[in-house]
Amino acid sequence: MNILKSDRVHPPLSGYIDIVLLAILLAGALVFRYVPGAGEFYARALYPVISAVLSAVASVFPFSLDEWAVVLMAAWLVLWPVMARKRGKRWKRILLRELEWVLWIYVWFYWGWGMNYYRDSVYERAGVRPAAYEKDVFRDFLYTYSDSLNSAFRMACESGGGTFTESASSAVDIHVGQIQEEIKGIYRRVPENYGLSRPYGYQRPKFTCFNFLYSGVGVLGYMGPFFAESHLNRELPEMQYPFTYAHELSHLLGISSEAEANFWAFNVCIRSARPEVRYSGYAGILPYVISNARTLLEKQEYQDWLSSVNPAVIDLLRSEQEYWRSRYSPAVGRIQDALYTFYLKGNRITSGQKNYAEVVSVLLSLSPDF
Repeated sequence: MNILKSDRVHPPLSGYIDIVLLAILLAGALVFRYVPGAGEFYARALYPVISAVLSAVASVFPFSLDEWAVVLMAAWLVLWPVMARKRGKRWKRILLRELEWVLWIYVWFYWGWGMNYYRDSVYERAGVRPAAYEKDVFRDFLYTYSDSLNSAFRMACESGGGTFTESASSAVDIHVGQIQEEIKGIYRRVPENYGLSRPYGYQRPKFTCFNFLYSGVGVLGYMGPFFAESHLNRELPEMQYPFTYAHELSHLLGISSEAEANFWAFNVCIRSARPEVRYSGYAGILPYVISNARTLLEKQEYQDWLSSVNPAVIDLLRSEQEYWRSRYSPAVGRIQDALYTFYLKGNRITSGQKNYAEVVSVLLSLSPDF
């Protein structure tokens, strides 16, 4: 009788192994978070191998493993306590098991991709300091940028025999497969000191399964951390496709900062042989350049610079914003904004969603040669 009681009280050996392994992985996540240099070691030495394996597994499936993993994990965490309670399990045991599963999800997220948040900043990896704000330098940047933007727009229109459209199906018309391979090829030329992983041919973006939800909160793409999958919104207009793809690919290559992801998407796209991809690179950062210029310049100076941008480019930006605004759900969007800001700040992106606009500071500080 005592033996039977002992069998019921003590977990089997496999239970101890699971707990020890979980404790080791949790401790490792804390080391990478708080020990200087450990996050960069993960991003350069461990993550390339982990992401290559996870991406290879995900490439076998035409749908997003990340999305369905999140759905199934959420459903299990909600439904299992109900089923366990019906089978007579005590609440204490149920809650302990739930906690264990949540910790395993936490470990999977951070070991799979999330510890890239703890790597050195792009300034540290490049060996430079962030450029201090100088009005004349910033103004020169603005006019150089607007000249390049206008030129890229003109060449894109001439090569395409017309102008860009906002057709959701137009991605097919811009040869996405060729664009993806060219962008990957440019990423392979990024100098090693920046610490980006190298992309593989089988790492292709997945379209989102629950697309209406992403359009409803204004998400154009996202990084799937559980299976190293990048995702794109099915309704991307053709002019946004190259920049958004390059942005999400940079996350897959180990970049966590949104500002740095925009920085690489811009630099990769403007090096393309395709005029429409070069324009997508310049247009991709236009909202952030406008936001910075409006904040930092006097009103008349801002208006003078804005008038240097081709009016057709501004009209295209407005139509793009209206395109997404027509799909946006304000109620759901406010919830998503709050949760995403909390998520970013909890992972060392202290500026929250404003981090996207900080791309201009990176552009003023760095000019990578590749």
